[in-house]
Amino acid sequence: MLNRRLTRRDFLKFSAAAGGSVLLAACGGGGGGAAACAAPTGADTIALDELTRCAGIEGSLTTIALPHDWANYGEIIETFRDTYSLPINELDPYAGSSDELEAIKANQGSTGPQAPDVVDIGIGHTARAIEEGLLGTYKVSTWDTIPLKDEGGYWWAEYYGVLGFEANLDLVQDVPEDWEDLLDPQYRGMVAVPGDPSSSNESMSTVLAAGLSRTGGDIEAAPQAGLDFWREMVEVGNFNPVTVVAGTLASGETPIGIQWDYLALANRDTLAGNPEIAIVVPRTGVLGGAYAGGISAYAPHPYAARLWWEFVMSDAGQLLYLKGYAHPIRFNDLAARGLIPEDLAAALPPAEAYEAAFFPTVEQITVAKEFIATNWRSQVLGE
Repeated sequence: MLNRRLTRRDFLKFSAAAGGSVLLAACGGGGGGAAACAAPTGADTIALDELTRCAGIEGSLTTIALPHDWANYGEIIETFRDTYSLPINELDPYAGSSDELEAIKANQGSTGPQAPDVVDIGIGHTARAIEEGLLGTYKVSTWDTIPLKDEGGYWWAEYYGVLGFEANLDLVQDVPEDWEDLLDPQYRGMVAVPGDPSSSNESMSTVLAAGLSRTGGDIEAAPQAGLDFWREMVEVGNFNPVTVVAGTLASGETPIGIQWDYLALANRDTLAGNPEIAIVVPRTGVLGGAYAGGISAYAPHPYAARLWWEFVMSDAGQLLYLKGYAHPIRFNDLAARGLIPEDLAAALPPAEAYEAAFFPTVEQITVAKEFIATNWRSQVLGE
């Protein structure tokens, strides 16, 4: 990963500073007393000492869909666990956003190990989550510095990136520079996406981005144009149905992958030149995507869930995202206060690579997601 000059101790100092500004208590005062904790209600911020005490009584936290090599979640999880001495039960790290919500539905009322406390989902899945009553509400202590969120506290953006291409240079002679390049016959059987666009937010975004490239940024026409693009990809034989990860990229099973920039950059670091990986932000169809955090409405450990988000959305947690090449959603706030270490900023792609990025609204993403999920298999795969 990145230069480690920002130490664990520094992060813990940041975390303590962020926690000191929390004002409201949940149930009968803070401190380390043995009083029972009533189930939290409403979206009000809860004091860090009270969250810590009640989370300790709950005894653990259950996460889902947090691969350790995704946006530096491995270090985020480790740091949280070390800071609060709270065991973490990690459910399927490779679950898609739809899978996360299905896990909540399937475990309503359950206190078992398969019931997630927190979710990390694509913005386009938030409307469904709220409509189906799957999310609770909470406003972290840094709420006012989060630019993209649900005002009722059902969800908030955590981090964002843009889609890019990654290519194994042992197998790819001419690195594609834009979406249409991927249709070249020289890439037969090479081009892979990170999952099923019917359920994976990241893969759905590859369809939308290709469509934006063809429509010149017309978001309404992009979902259909994207499906048309990927149907052509299948027809010319370039589509590779294997899910791209660092291992498949290195082995040559998926010589070209499309992923969020922070994942591609992390893959490059992981492989460390074996093989060399080229990473390209396409010239057109530069799609920006944020992920949303939330708490299960049926969380078995509601205080631990809120403590998790206090940490993740603190200065400490946000800078850990940056170490994983993901842009923390509070980047501007951190920068304004001089908290972005120079070595972390220097490790990101050039700022001009992001100048053409298009960030759809929640409503636009929701419409696109539903259309692509409904039509992917029939229009692209012919099933």
